[in-house]
Amino acid sequence: MIKRPPIMMAVLFTVSVLLTSCYGYTSVVNEGAKGIEKEKVKGKNKKTRWNHYMIGGLIKIETSDSRLMAYELEGEENYNVRTRHTLINMIVGLLTGGLYTPTTTTVIK
Repeated sequence: MIKRPPIMMAVLFTVSVLLTSCYGYTSVVNEGAKGIEKEKVKGKNKKTRWNHYMIGGLIKIETSDSRLMAYELEGEENYNVRTRHTLINMIVGLLTGGLYTPTTTTVIK
């Protein structure tokens, strides 16, 4: 059996945490959001909610409803839905040791 010093294991753990990134996906509903490429999306044009998962995302506790979020944006039929792990989500997951791992869903009209 190969013995590795604790410092080497700490370095490997730190490098693996630093090499992770925020990841996510975007869905386009109907024609999608208008004008989001040209200007920064304002607060009145978007709605954001957290999704709640346990054990690294294996157990779903509560997720947001993108259709309801779009309806809250004046019943919009053309919008984008972006679900991702933000930096804050990853910090919360790290602080809870991966037991609680939230994601963020944003609806942009």
